[in-house]
Amino acid sequence: MLKEALQIPYLMEIYLFIIGAVIGSFLNVCIHRIPLRESIVFPRSRCPKCGTEIRWYQNIPILSYIFLLGRCANCKTGISPVYPFVELLTAILFVLLWRKFGPTIPFVIYVVFACSMIVLVFIDYYHQILPHRITFPGIALGFASSFINPYVSPKQSAIGILVGGLLPFLVLILYRWIRKKEGLGHGDIFMLAMIGAFLGWKQVLIVLFLSSFVGALVGLFIILVWKKGSDFALPYGTFLGAAALFALFYGPYLWALYFTL
Repeated sequence: MLKEALQIPYLMEIYLFIIGAVIGSFLNVCIHRIPLRESIVFPRSRCPKCGTEIRWYQNIPILSYIFLLGRCANCKTGISPVYPFVELLTAILFVLLWRKFGPTIPFVIYVVFACSMIVLVFIDYYHQILPHRITFPGIALGFASSFINPYVSPKQSAIGILVGGLLPFLVLILYRWIRKKEGLGHGDIFMLAMIGAFLGWKQVLIVLFLSSFVGALVGLFIILVWKKGSDFALPYGTFLGAAALFALFYGPYLWALYFTL
């Protein structure tokens, strides 16, 4: 079946879109349960409002949200549109990664990386935490995968871990010394080390620049428009994850463009 799918244009991409949407449904479970320190396997999914168990035909990725009009089938409580968005985003990333890497080991490596980034992005957005149970294994897995990844060598991965972890740590120390308070969470440092492990030191520098630049613009907008104070805390991990996914596809082009200019 797989061999036939590879020979028919777009059929494999349709398969991967469906698989990605299913994986995205599982990522929603991770996003909801990991911050609560709950099992991501048991029990089965339930409505957070009425506690009714969600049947399998009510849990079809993307489609169930449409058919149920975005509401629980039992209590009619509204379901967050973030759920189908995560499923759709994961499905699209599966297809884009297939187009970039094809049937190769890097495809598998970066599917795992992309899924991890999605979970971290939304957990940090909602809870402003970056769980070590994701970042610590992510650092180890990123470095281990560099031995079979033709795009990132073990040396580049190791330097990426050091650059991703060391530079933000120095910023943390400097900010604490000047402002006498925390300016960067330790979770952000470990997340950057994880990004460096998977993408290498060049891409982690791009991620640092992009996330800081966009984060500064968003922060300025919040201060000027929403009238928040300058000490308003932004979920920096959300910007890091988005920048990492961007760098995964376009980082090498940005690096080459920088040296060309």
